[in-house]
Amino acid sequence: MTDEPTSAAEQPRDPGAATPEGHAHHEHEGEPHEHGPDSAHEPGHEHEQAHDETAVATAEKGDDKPEKLHQTVEMKDVGPCKKHIKVVVERGDIDKRFDEKFRELVKDAAVPGFRPGKAPRKVITRRYQKDVEDQVKGEVLLASLEQLAEEHDVAPLSAPNLDPKGIVIPKEGPFVYEFEVEVRPEFDLPPYKGLKLKRPVRTFTEEDVLREQTRLLSRFGQLVPKEEGDAQTGDFLICDMTTRFQGAVIGAAKEITIRVDDRVAFKDGVAEKFGEQTRGARAGDSRVVDINMADAVANPYMAGKTVEATLEVKDVKKMRLPELTHEFLHRFGVHSEEQFREQIRLLLDRRLEYDQRQSAREQVLQQIAAASAWQLPEDLLRRQARKALARKVMEMQEAGMSEDEIRGRERLLRQDVLESTTLALKEHFVLQKIAEGEKIDVTEEEINDEIERIAEQNDESPRRVRARMEKEDLLETLAAQLIERKALNLVLQTAEYEDVEVGKAAPGVGTVEEQAVPGEMTDP
Repeated sequence: MTDEPTSAAEQPRDPGAATPEGHAHHEHEGEPHEHGPDSAHEPGHEHEQAHDETAVATAEKGDDKPEKLHQTVEMKDVGPCKKHIKVVVERGDIDKRFDEKFRELVKDAAVPGFRPGKAPRKVITRRYQKDVEDQVKGEVLLASLEQLAEEHDVAPLSAPNLDPKGIVIPKEGPFVYEFEVEVRPEFDLPPYKGLKLKRPVRTFTEEDVLREQTRLLSRFGQLVPKEEGDAQTGDFLICDMTTRFQGAVIGAAKEITIRVDDRVAFKDGVAEKFGEQTRGARAGDSRVVDINMADAVANPYMAGKTVEATLEVKDVKKMRLPELTHEFLHRFGVHSEEQFREQIRLLLDRRLEYDQRQSAREQVLQQIAAASAWQLPEDLLRRQARKALARKVMEMQEAGMSEDEIRGRERLLRQDVLESTTLALKEHFVLQKIAEGEKIDVTEEEINDEIERIAEQNDESPRRVRARMEKEDLLETLAAQLIERKALNLVLQTAEYEDVEVGKAAPGVGTVEEQAVPGEMTDP
């Protein structure tokens, strides 16, 4: 969009005058019209009869939609995804609405000292000027903004910084108001059908199935002392933790339990080499673990920094898994170990499908980003972080991931919330633009079906799930996620794939409900 002003109306003329096509100016057939007073007319006519005849002629056209405003709109880019908008509404439209309001009041207003309908116009004007001014301002502002949205591709990301109380209608001249608004980035979509994509594939082994089985059963297990003594992946450390930054103690926690995984996600940071730095530990040992702090850390200065956590190991325990009895297996909806393992294979396949879709999204975004460069402002990213994370969590739930796995992946996303939100928003904008071009939408029935699926997966009632989403303002996020899923499906259905075998699964991520840096964490 250029910095040149664009006109949202033709040059000023008598709104009651006939056009060359034989219509009154506000009678363009088929045009959408904005909310506002019906059959408004230009004030200042010499004769009431002529004014009334114009109204009758208009009504006989059979179109009771309000006339569009005569307004000009000037838009300027003032930063990444931000526009300054100036709107000028012609004085004739303002005077017309004042005239209409006062005509109604002359007929209906009760003024002391006068019979109903007999008070002079000047008395009515003096008595009700402020109230009428507020009404006219509200109606014109609403109609103007609706017309602006209809006639210009603004695509706002948030409400404009517009304070109606600070806007006034001048005694003379046009009605002018200005505001800034965050808008969707402008970019051109390169061809997105027939893309050449690499698809990660993997053949799951019995070792993979056993590892996943152990993970699923762990939440029903019991911690018992490990006789061998040395901690290995999947074992648990009972320890005291002291965290330091540049030699100074910044936090301490007693008797915490941490599962030994390749990576461990604390509430405010991730120990990327936790397994490497703790495997082999025994009771009485001291191990130092590096924790990379997340953006949401309680002390903003620590964001992105690395702290040292000293773990004083008190005990090493292992998980005693439950016996796979017929009764126990009923928890998973199966009757035998063989059925249980088959269910695990299906779960691994769903997770692989999720990883394939994520890989495809990244590749699609990379190809589109190569065709056009666009930036997202940091303040926008911080405001959109929560919804961007919510969309990612919904996708993981759809893939059938457990709460523990989702929690771990979510914490990795929170580690650098600006970077993860940037990628998520760019995916969102790209897929939304594809959806618009392909006329992809979502129905209320599809939203209800998705809520029922989530409810069944979480063993909740659909009503409870919907109520929670409404409370957390996530229904719109759910609808957007469904539209993006359809758009991505369209891209993937037309793509050409090259299968790429991947080896071991990605490093496991454990979680612990402790903070390396004490204090209240910031919301993303």
